[in-house]
Amino acid sequence: MTLSLVIAAGGTGGHMIPADALSDALLRRGHRVTLLTDARGLRFPGLFERAERHVIAAATASGMNPLAWARAWLSVRQGRAEGKRIARDVGANAVIGFGGYPALPGMLAGIALKLPVILHEQNAVLGRVNRYMANKVSAIALTYAQTGRVDGALQRKVVVTGNPVRQAINDARDLPYEVPVGDAPFRLLVIGGSQGARILSTLVPAAIAALPAQLRARLVVQQQCRPEDLSGVVEAYRATGVQAEALAYMADLPQRMAAAHLVVSRAGASTMAELMAMGRPAILIPYKAATDDHQTANAAGFVATGAGVMLPEDSTSAATMAGHLTGFMGSHEALAGAAAAAKALGHPDAAERLADLVEKEVRAVAGSVAQ
Repeated sequence: MTLSLVIAAGGTGGHMIPADALSDALLRRGHRVTLLTDARGLRFPGLFERAERHVIAAATASGMNPLAWARAWLSVRQGRAEGKRIARDVGANAVIGFGGYPALPGMLAGIALKLPVILHEQNAVLGRVNRYMANKVSAIALTYAQTGRVDGALQRKVVVTGNPVRQAINDARDLPYEVPVGDAPFRLLVIGGSQGARILSTLVPAAIAALPAQLRARLVVQQQCRPEDLSGVVEAYRATGVQAEALAYMADLPQRMAAAHLVVSRAGASTMAELMAMGRPAILIPYKAATDDHQTANAAGFVATGAGVMLPEDSTSAATMAGHLTGFMGSHEALAGAAAAAKALGHPDAAERLADLVEKEVRAVAGSVAQ
């Protein structure tokens, strides 16, 4: 049976990338996919190219300003009305929400229409919107079996699917991880998530400058950073004599990750899923201001298995980073072991698992109606 399925997602790449991976899985099964998003959700090139896309009203507020909260709620109500109209127009069978405030109006629209609503949590702590919706939805799909803020009453709805990754990541999963031997080039990939990370633009070049000359000579660095940081990063590497490339956006990130021997990164949801699906060791610096400190929670299990190390943002120095780089560059066994540990954590079939759950929830509702 061909289904019409609405995906509610927006904001950051951490929400949009797994939502797009699910969309591809559903489209391969012959279903129709409609995206409800905010304006930011359409700024990522290459996502949802085969789906019908709609921008609907959405907003969030913080602080204690009652007028800001009132305006945000009015925007959410408007988005819910728009979402209901679109869902009716496409004959929606279910709504799948990926958390974050841009997904809230679409999920509320599904609830209002009495459709199955499935939410997916990408992080190791249930986000605020997903916490608000958890008691209202049909099913809760988790990336991590141990996810914070999922209390006992919600466990009956839980299915652990993993976090969907791009097909290009899965395509590279079977490529062998080749440890550099002797004086062979050591490829270091530095990424800061969809919005970049300023701390990596200063910390990593400084750490590399502190390395012995023989290690710097082996390094080939590719670093993603904010546009405003590009010139400073390029100049810092030029001063060290290290072969380096700095870009604001890496359209071919899966291929770059596949070629990397080591990754330095934040611990955002999509980055973690891709590191684990592909099996790449990493030095992780969680974003300290992330809601509920979820990036530290994301990194904890990865580090506990020996797949990498985690450095706290507040207390990490260039010397500390240089020490870890030296350790990885000097030990074939450490690199190979960390890569294998990362790969063992991956869920390369997460998009298919989530698609299975969506179809199951629709069939359950159809069965209850038939009775």
